[in-house]
Amino acid sequence: MELEIRNATLGYSGKAVLTDVNLTLSTGTTTCFLGKNGAGKTTLFRSLLGLVPLLGGDVLLDGRSIRRWGRRDYARVVAYVPQARALAFPFPVRDVVLFGRTAHLSTFAYPRRKDRLIADDCLERLHISHLSDRLFTRLSGGEQQMVIVARALAQQPTFLIMDEPTASLDFGNQVKIIAQVNALKDESLGILMATHEPDHAFMCRANVLVAHNGKLWKSGDCDSVITDAMLKEIYDVNVCVCRMKDVNNRIIRTCLPVI
Repeated sequence: MELEIRNATLGYSGKAVLTDVNLTLSTGTTTCFLGKNGAGKTTLFRSLLGLVPLLGGDVLLDGRSIRRWGRRDYARVVAYVPQARALAFPFPVRDVVLFGRTAHLSTFAYPRRKDRLIADDCLERLHISHLSDRLFTRLSGGEQQMVIVARALAQQPTFLIMDEPTASLDFGNQVKIIAQVNALKDESLGILMATHEPDHAFMCRANVLVAHNGKLWKSGDCDSVITDAMLKEIYDVNVCVCRMKDVNNRIIRTCLPVI
């Protein structure tokens, strides 16, 4: 299955943010979306989710325009992990994850035993079952983010859109989130993830999409797209993309600022 934006113009109230957008996402792959603040990353995500109407072009899921998909059916295939983690009410973690089953329930229906088993399985897959009875509002930022990922997985989607899932997390929790992204890709999900950390693309061995000056400027595999010159152009800082060996003697790449 593929999720595609074709010949699209994206924006708000008739004002374009990104133009000439063509993008195809496939299952079993991770794409990291890079760009400075205001480059259009969130606009692209909201357009893919059908939350913002396109100014031109179309979004297609499995070859069919999302305008022809019902909201509930679309939510069963495409799930979203937002930046914001705040919830207004102190729900138990298990209930937060159960919210992800809404797309599979009819109006006014209650979660069934099957839905609860799926929610518990999602918590177990992310190794956070021990948080099931904790209040979401009393978790750390990293724990909350893992719960939100579990909620998205409870939708049993084919594609997962993640808007800066590591934002404001400490280094350890960032590594845990990236490790889970890799595990989910191995389960044949198609993942699109916005990040401000080019190293995340190397850690995920991801495809890379770069937004710049109102366009999708570059795309391709991380090794070819993430270069000193590209990072200088985007972020206006001097960066060295270095090759080194890890503890298993494998060649890895990382970005080091030149100060």
